Amino acid sequence: MSSSAEGGPGVGHVGAERTGTVARRMAEQVCRGFRAHDRRERERAVEAFAAVDRRQFAHLDAPTARAAAAAYVDALWAKDEVEESCTVDGDLDYDALAEADWGSVRMAFARRASLVGMDPGYAEASTVAWKRHKIGGDYARPMQRAQVYELRAAMDDPEYPRKPHQGQSGFGPEAARYLLAVELHDMHTEGHWEQAMEVMIPYFERILRAHDRRGDGGED
Repeated sequence: MSSSAEGGPGVGHVGAERTGTVARRMAEQVCRGFRAHDRRERERAVEAFAAVDRRQFAHLDAPTARAAAAAYVDALWAKDEVEESCTVDGDLDYDALAEADWGSVRMAFARRASLVGMDPGYAEASTVAWKRHKIGGDYARPMQRAQVYELRAAMDDPEYPRKPHQGQSGFGPEAARYLLAVELHDMHTEGHWEQAMEVMIPYFERILRAHDRRGDGGED
């Protein structure tokens, strides 16, 4: 898909803006998106995540990037609906949640993967991650695996994380940063939100630098 004509030569382009400045704005929008989700403000969540997707997926036009963001928000809302269906008198039944049908969550993530052009394994990894995030278990590995798929699509680099010969295991520093940001989000304090934003700035800087290298962005 072509870059959008809205707002100049491609929404995903950095242009004359400094990479660090744009990355900070993207990190702020990610945090705003999750906070809007926590507050059940769906449209604000879509707008925040769409602002990020327009930048990180420079190969998409603006409507497709927004649809991808909306699919992500749909997955979060579907997750909440599954949780609500397993709540009795205000208490979550974790056994019921473990046995619940998470198909609606998986479908929304699959729609996002299709729109973006990322590995379809993203949908299963993301669903398993968010399920385990709630009921317990190792959610870190599937969440990082999902982010590897997303990073590869954003940077058009199927070999990410491209580690040197030492330390081949693991999902790469950017995927680890995303996981840390989720952990910080779980603390639900203003200070932890600020830390989460700072953690995500280098994540987006890596993506923007990849755009510059292949000609999707401007000068830093």
